[in-house]
Amino acid sequence: MQGQGALSGIKVLDLSRVLAGPWAGQLLADLGADVIKVERPGLGDDTRQWAPPSLPDGTAAYFLSANRGKRSVTVDITRPEGQAIVRRLAEQADVLLENYKVGGLAKYGLDYASLSQLNPQLVYCSITGFGQDGPYADSPGYDYIVQGMSGLMSITGPADGEPHKVGVAVTDLFTGLYAANAVQAALLARHHTGRGQHIDMALFDCSLAMLANVGMNYLVSGATPPRLGNAHPNIVPYQVFAAADGHFILACGNDKQFRAVAALIGQPALADDERFATNPARVAHRELLVGRLAEAFGTATRDDWLARLDAAGVPCGPINSVAEAFADPQVVARGMRIEMQDAAGQTVPLMACPVRLSDTPAMYRQAPPKLGEHTAAVLAELGYDREQIATLQASGTV
Repeated sequence: MQGQGALSGIKVLDLSRVLAGPWAGQLLADLGADVIKVERPGLGDDTRQWAPPSLPDGTAAYFLSANRGKRSVTVDITRPEGQAIVRRLAEQADVLLENYKVGGLAKYGLDYASLSQLNPQLVYCSITGFGQDGPYADSPGYDYIVQGMSGLMSITGPADGEPHKVGVAVTDLFTGLYAANAVQAALLARHHTGRGQHIDMALFDCSLAMLANVGMNYLVSGATPPRLGNAHPNIVPYQVFAAADGHFILACGNDKQFRAVAALIGQPALADDERFATNPARVAHRELLVGRLAEAFGTATRDDWLARLDAAGVPCGPINSVAEAFADPQVVARGMRIEMQDAAGQTVPLMACPVRLSDTPAMYRQAPPKLGEHTAAVLAELGYDREQIATLQASGTV
């Protein structure tokens, strides 16, 4: 898809690796920004080797998930010549993304204080585990560990089992989304002030913020939220139930819907029972009600209950495998799976951007890049001639 994206004309220098930073960079690329990904010569982003699975050429599926639409430039930032290249890129950039340890880029003169002197309009986004200050600022950040530290794992998993992490690196992904939002807010602020700024994003902060209503339950009540498995802390019945041949989700959000559920299972009097007539009452008597519902739902098949609940206007749904999700007619209709051709003519299957803009839709300009695929072209854009580029390549700087 060609044309003008919402962020067309914005240049992003992506020095980040793995997931949170690259996720932010990919979204900015989808929205039209020109994103240049700076990688280590010979190695590249760590996730290029996080396989299997991978494409026939060895590119890991993990890397493909977060680097669509970018140009790849290899630069050794530990060398003065490499630092000079990054500084020249930063002078022309609107945004810089990085996820080095706190202070890690200062020794190369690539920190915000240094680069903002060269380009006062630069929006510089730092993504770390714990932020730029505080007692943990120097500690490395990993999604799994942050899920545990933030309380997220304490509310995830079976009520009578061990704490579980979420099935994907959700803290990294949310931090990437928050970072992309923050970048666009800073660009809008720059439009008014003419100045860039430093954005300090922390996985720990974002994971805590993700607790949302559960976090507020604690702040308001002072009670530590329990682990409820597939149940909801504030709504009953709102959980997974077992049918005769499998499981389904019931999301009964109000008293009218519960009345319909009670009628469907042949126990309409439940809706008038003072223990179950209102949602607060159902929450208070959760175990008693859920036990009665579970017994009733075990008498028919999953698809039978889904059809009956749907017809009655009660929210419900199946629990699909990933394969079933991609085959779902709604997913197909929305075009959430796309295919692109990479530089070698290889077909790359990808997940589409979920952002739908009517006038400036997402742009799918190129598949995730090969390592260093655009190095020579980008250096030429910076004014390096062929001889200089060849010298930099021969020295291993790029």
